[in-house]
Amino acid sequence: MQFDKSQTYQNLARAFAGECQAGMRYQMTAQKAMEEKLFRLSDCIRNIAKNETVHATTFFHFMLEEGKNADNVAIDAGYPFRGGELVEMLRFSAEDEKAEAERIYPEFSRIAKEEGYPKIAGAFERISVIENNHRIIFEYLAEAVQKGLLYSHDEPRLWICSECGYMHTAKQAFEKCPVCHKEQGYVELHLPFDYLGHNGMSLFAKKGENE
Repeated sequence: MQFDKSQTYQNLARAFAGECQAGMRYQMTAQKAMEEKLFRLSDCIRNIAKNETVHATTFFHFMLEEGKNADNVAIDAGYPFRGGELVEMLRFSAEDEKAEAERIYPEFSRIAKEEGYPKIAGAFERISVIENNHRIIFEYLAEAVQKGLLYSHDEPRLWICSECGYMHTAKQAFEKCPVCHKEQGYVELHLPFDYLGHNGMSLFAKKGENE
């Protein structure tokens, strides 16, 4: 089968467009976090936006490596256009990542395998795992922002100023750094996948999940 006539070619084009749009949506979400003075949250979201741009580049390169330049690639696909307050935007992001991880990219991978493109199938599989990790992060952030737990925990933990490196262990992060006087939004976030406990269990699991 000629590559530019395959379903995989169409799926790569759809994935490229989707990742580009996701990157832009996340940039807007990051801007919303900046407006609320949650600077490290904004940085975290911008990093995920960068991930999406790299995914888009991967799909774009596959289209050129396996095929050739094209003046116009017509694709038939739907994409989300949703906004709102910060918590809403974080939840929308989690939903979009879930769709890619659990439905869209696994299907694209299956089709690529059937059409004889194992490298592309593998890329879709690996990126679907990344998108699932993004989903977990966005779900965590949405809940933390909604419940006011981004800088609060029921047990003492280490809080670090991202500007000067000041460290303090407490249940709540300092509202203003006593060294450089930066506000709380500059305190490093505690995110899923940051580290594991000494017994290999997640320190971010809800109470009872590791039992």
